[in-house]
Amino acid sequence: MIGWYVHHHGYGHVARFLAVQPHLRSPVVAFSSMPRPTTLPAEVEWVELPPDADEFEGADGSFHDPRDAEPTVRGHLHWAPHGHPGHRARLATIAAASVTRDLQAFVVDVSAEVVAFARLLGLRTVAVTQPGARTDAPHALAYALADRIVAPWAHGAVPTAGLSAHGDRVVWTGGISRYDGRSPEGARAERAVLVLGRVLDDAVRAEATARLRERGWDVSAVGHDATSRVDDPWPLLSRSTVVISAAGQNSVADLATAGARAVVVAQERPFDEQVHTADALDRWGLAHRADATVTAAELVALVEAAADGEPDWSRWQVAGGAERMAAAVEAVLP
Repeated sequence: MIGWYVHHHGYGHVARFLAVQPHLRSPVVAFSSMPRPTTLPAEVEWVELPPDADEFEGADGSFHDPRDAEPTVRGHLHWAPHGHPGHRARLATIAAASVTRDLQAFVVDVSAEVVAFARLLGLRTVAVTQPGARTDAPHALAYALADRIVAPWAHGAVPTAGLSAHGDRVVWTGGISRYDGRSPEGARAERAVLVLGRVLDDAVRAEATARLRERGWDVSAVGHDATSRVDDPWPLLSRSTVVISAAGQNSVADLATAGARAVVVAQERPFDEQVHTADALDRWGLAHRADATVTAAELVALVEAAADGEPDWSRWQVAGGAERMAAAVEAVLP
């Protein structure tokens, strides 16, 4: 059996798990602070972990902010706060499961601490990495300990100084999209813009929408709040003339699958992950890039420039990416 740690921040880590899991031949048990995904097959076990970033009660009866409990161990780790019962219970749950379920491998998407812990348990460990300037001590430790490192984007797209010493253990899978293999639903519209997710400030989105409509564009926006969420954005994604999206790994892989003309807005993320990705997409001619400070007028100009493009998204190597990651995981099994 394979264990799989799913980080709770955002939707990207769980989306990757859901895309790869059907291609695994071995059974898998997932561990996460997130609630069980409603689309996960019933036979796949999901263990919900307690939170480790909330205020906690100490031995003296007073409450403590974990940020004040030496969580980085003087820069050697990212998050291991002293005395936090949730943090201790998370690791204890993983350790117990490694014995009771006889885990043979453990995928970590993502956490330097869980990589180190899984390897200390003697598990064959697969670390999922992300773009960005990940040359800090915790990432260096995780990369050094992992039996395999999975980079879910096209080789050569993004500079990866932190991986240069570990090339023999890195597998570049190409992008991984939940829509891989799905056909477009209808012809692509001539002047339709889709704003996907919480990618723009509300005021900027409203002004850009008004400006685009004045210029004859049909504008849709989904996923920016609870009322705008849709279960399946693929029809909109595949039919829109231009898509405005964040530059996260799953968003970019979905754009690639749809062959979208796109404007990617780099969101503020640790280690400048989305800045590095957006730069790569712009450099390869796959999308027009903007920063989070983009104005409505600038956005309109980028949309109209993107509409004339013919991006070669095959360079992002999404086709078969989920299968390649599944194969990389199972290759470490004894």
